[in-house]
Amino acid sequence: MQHPEKGEIYYLINMMQTVKLNNGTEMPMLGFGVFQVDDLVVCERAVGDAIETGYRLLDTAMTYNNEEAVGRAVRNSGIRRKEFFITTKVWISDAGYDRTLRAFDLSLKKLGLDYLDLYLVHMPLGDYYGAWRAMERLYKEGRIRAIGVSNFFPDHLVDLASNMEIAPMVNQMETHVFDQQRETRRFMDELGTRLMAWAPLAEGANGLFSNPTLTQIGEKHGKTVAQVALRWLLQNDVIIIPKTVHKERMQENLNLFDFELDAEDMQAIDTLDTGHSLFLDHHDGEVTKQFMEWRAVVKPTE
Repeated sequence: MQHPEKGEIYYLINMMQTVKLNNGTEMPMLGFGVFQVDDLVVCERAVGDAIETGYRLLDTAMTYNNEEAVGRAVRNSGIRRKEFFITTKVWISDAGYDRTLRAFDLSLKKLGLDYLDLYLVHMPLGDYYGAWRAMERLYKEGRIRAIGVSNFFPDHLVDLASNMEIAPMVNQMETHVFDQQRETRRFMDELGTRLMAWAPLAEGANGLFSNPTLTQIGEKHGKTVAQVALRWLLQNDVIIIPKTVHKERMQENLNLFDFELDAEDMQAIDTLDTGHSLFLDHHDGEVTKQFMEWRAVVKPTE
């Protein structure tokens, strides 16, 4: 009898952990992100390692400048396209109906795909109304399986959903044990919008990896602090995309399905919430000015 390789085992377990979006599309709960992996050689190798380890949900963005590397790793894997769930995002400089349509075609070309599983508005800045209308069109044409947003707090989320035909299926936001997005989730639940976490390990900030509460719970279950923090998110129905370029960390981050946090563990981690971002305030005018400067740096798709 031939036994499956470790990566195949992780893949089979991971693929059983899916969530149904509000349009019925099944999406893996655990994926792999490539933010700030802008060296294309490093990115392609990392995504290839992630696929070999068992990841099938892959998250990139136009502004990450690595869509080509992600696409090459997918094609070189020899795995059928339909087994992957691939996400990318439209940047502020391409917000607007016509620009978003062009940006989508370019992202698809860079990825080497003929359809996308999930397309997100990266920021609630610029003409995101026009961007959303373009995405609704692409969704209806069958070129995208699901559409969503990123960094949309309740004010922007409710505004968009109230004025557009289709409510966002996913909202990707900074979410971790120190910023649990309770208020935002209340509005998302009303819309049937699923939460997808960026920086699920808080990028190690606020002493996450030495936090006494997480350390104690990890010792109780024979797991690392990272595994405890990620498991807490999964048990709260949050989609996660931890990032690393190290294969042993990929394996660690995927090995989350052989233990479960009990009610006491969950409540203890709930108390770690600070109720605010560890990185930036999206409602701060100075932060918005910074994003506007970045918009000027990233040229619109021609």
